[in-house]
Amino acid sequence: MTKSGGGYIRLPGGSVVVALSLPRPAHGPRPGPYDCGCRVRVLVHAVNRQRALTRLRNLGLRRVYLRGNTEPPTPDEITAVLHHPDGVVWRETPEDDTESWHPIRALMRPQIHPAPAADYRAAG
Repeated sequence: MTKSGGGYIRLPGGSVVVALSLPRPAHGPRPGPYDCGCRVRVLVHAVNRQRALTRLRNLGLRRVYLRGNTEPPTPDEITAVLHHPDGVVWRETPEDDTESWHPIRALMRPQIHPAPAADYRAAG
């Protein structure tokens, strides 16, 4: 079971937005700004809470559970997920309002590193 801080909010239309703080999935080395091994904030828009968790499990986050409602989504987070076509977004630093929300496939895909450039000077 993945321990997560999170919560949900029911929207006027009956659907819900679920927010979870999860450990960042390991997909090999992560160069750049996402190499801290921190937690990520994931937002899911779905018909109900169970369907939201099922969407995450189908994406590869198999052992995700929502226990309680200690960290419900903020109004800005709700707006972000409602305006995204997939309805599932994440960002690494939830407290940093300057970081954009990313589509979930950017979190789940493995990082591809370019091969080192060959040194042609030594082949002479």
